[in-house]
Amino acid sequence: MSQAIGRTCWAIAEGYIPAYSNGPEPQFISHETVCILNAGDQDAHVEITIYYSDREPVGAYKITVPARRTKHIRFNDLKDPEPIPHDTDFASVIQSDTPIVVQHTRLDSRQAENALLSTIAYAHN
Repeated sequence: MSQAIGRTCWAIAEGYIPAYSNGPEPQFISHETVCILNAGDQDAHVEITIYYSDREPVGAYKITVPARRTKHIRFNDLKDPEPIPHDTDFASVIQSDTPIVVQHTRLDSRQAENALLSTIAYAHN
């Protein structure tokens, strides 16, 4: 049996998908990614809500992360209930029915000299 680790509510206060990219696709498409680890024995049913500076939040984007697995989700690929606009600041809250660990990664390939950043999300409870 695996032990569930992490928290059930996470926040990423910073999000931005550049409007364009430089380099071969799909590896070098500028993107934001939420990396989710579910080390427990139960599937994690995850909901992501997106917050904007100038309009109401959008969500929930629903994802299942199987037990004892990891899943990397590009915000660029989220479509339902609506795609996340490029060239727009946003933030996200990630909620799960079982403890998970959440990490945020961005690839900004607008220039030939790519920039990659990664940070652990803020765990609420």
